[in-house]
Amino acid sequence: MEFLKNSWWKIFGVIILLYVIAGGLLFEAPQLPVIRETVRNIYFHVGMWFSMMFILFMSLFFSLRYLRYFRPDDDLRAVTAVKTGLVFGTLGLLTGMIWANNTWGSFWVNDPKLNGAAVGMLTYLAYMVLRGSVDEHDKKARLSAVYNIFAFVLFFVFIMILPRLSQGSIHPGIEGNPALSTGDLDPRMRKVFFPAIAGWIIMAWWLFRVYFRILRLRKNIDELNEND
Repeated sequence: MEFLKNSWWKIFGVIILLYVIAGGLLFEAPQLPVIRETVRNIYFHVGMWFSMMFILFMSLFFSLRYLRYFRPDDDLRAVTAVKTGLVFGTLGLLTGMIWANNTWGSFWVNDPKLNGAAVGMLTYLAYMVLRGSVDEHDKKARLSAVYNIFAFVLFFVFIMILPRLSQGSIHPGIEGNPALSTGDLDPRMRKVFFPAIAGWIIMAWWLFRVYFRILRLRKNIDELNEND
């Protein structure tokens, strides 16, 4: 009973993703022009980007909390969330590239939305470079927290605002949130798409928690070795 009490949300997330995978492969999907049944990729590509945005927002939250209380664990949570977000961002880029190749005949096209996503990812890779370039822990944590605030704002600008201002993007959903606008998604797909968002977000949070425990354990071991 204790296991179920503590892990019910993990079991729930696994069940959702199993349903999403089965639905994505087997359930009926509309035969749309050009993309045809590759529209099924929306359950994975868009879901992973939603989970990435969620976990990067959590990183922002932990950075803000660190700047207020200066607790080392908040800094560790922030960097863990960024690393988790980069994992899901990379998966989102890869699934998007596969989809683009089937839709536009190329893995990458000169599109404001795609370029903005790539630059946004580089912004967070720069966060990791910044952390690696500072040795003193408190200074590293403060600089990283401040940079993380700007990184989140810049990332949002790169993927949400600039593509709309350019008015030259061919990426679906440019006038709103992909697949969330009225008429943007076939009703038959909503029964899989919305659970997919929830499932990928739960998976991202689960991965974040596991990785945070690993990093905290590694940090404690390093501190013990230094004291010895």
